[in-house]
This record gives sequence, C-alpha cells and structure tokens, in this order.
Amino acid sequence: MLEDVLEALSAAGGLTGIVVVTVEPAATAIALRYGAKVWIDGARDGHTGAVTVAAHQLAAKGSAMLTMPGDIPRVTAADVAHVMAAHPAGAAFTIAPAWDERGSNAILCSPADLVPLRFGSDSFFPHLAAARAVGLEPTIVRNDSIALDLDEAAELARFMKKRSRTRTWELLDRHRAEWDRAPAVVEAQ
Repeated sequence: MLEDVLEALSAAGGLTGIVVVTVEPAATAIALRYGAKVWIDGARDGHTGAVTVAAHQLAAKGSAMLTMPGDIPRVTAADVAHVMAAHPAGAAFTIAPAWDERGSNAILCSPADLVPLRFGSDSFFPHLAAARAVGLEPTIVRNDSIALDLDEAAELARFMKKRSRTRTWELLDRHRAEWDRAPAVVEAQ
C-alpha cells in the first residue's frame, strides 16, 4: 500500500517534496526508492505524533503540508492534484474524508501547523471543528480513491470488489484463493 501511495505522490506535480515519518527499515527503503526524505522524529508517537512533528518542522520552513496515510492504495496523481487544486490561497485547510466520514484521509494545511491535528477512527468532524476554531472554513474534497482506506476487513472486501492497477490489489488477488480455502476461525465469547 505504501508503494501505491508513494507512486501517486511522486507522480503528482506541485509538491516540493515527499517526507515519510518512520523508523521501520522496510518503509525507509521503499520511501528512498521514491525519492522521499525519511524523518524519524515523532515516528514512535503514532500517526498524530508523527504528523504533528512534521507539521512543526515544515511550518518552521514556511511550508504547507499535505498529509496522507499509507493505507489508501487507490490514490492517483490526479487525485492528489485535485486536492491541491481545491486548496485556497493563503491560510487554508482542505480535507478529504474517509468513505464513512469518520476518518481524515488527506489534509492540506497552510501553513503546515495552522490547525492542530488528531488522527483516529473519528477524526473528520473534530478536524473540521479544529479548523473552524482557528477561523478557517474547511474546504471538503470528496474523492472515492482517497476515501477508501484499508483499516478493517469490510474495507478490504470493498477494495477487492473493484479491480485496480495497484500493487495492493495484485498482491491480494494472488492470495485470494488460498485465503478462501483457509478454515474460518470462530472466537467463543
């Protein structure tokens, strides 16, 4: 999934760079193959901690920040461009929600640390409120490819219903038959 996301970001125009916050060696190797910088500060502090540290570092350089998770494998360069094109000039906050409007699957914030971010299974509406609390009316971008993150089995099933030219779909499809043959495990309560 990370490769699919990095491929889309690296093909998107208008980005001044890509940063992956991680201490994981495999993720570092993938990031470097796509020309991304790897930062370790905040990497052990979960999604919110990693993005917060990156936002502060980017803001110190006068930069905006587009943050996307590594589990939205259908995202394309055109989807990234769509989010960037929707973002107003100046101080602004643009967000693309998850399919269920619970999660936040893309956020573009300028300056990078203008809005405090807190990720989790219910982050979309709190992010809207956080933007409004600093005087911004959020721009909401609805995008089916960005909206489908793969956090739960139901989302994985939804992802597999529609063939895509992603590494993620190809890998899962290759193993589908073996998973279909696996015995079901039922947990007693």
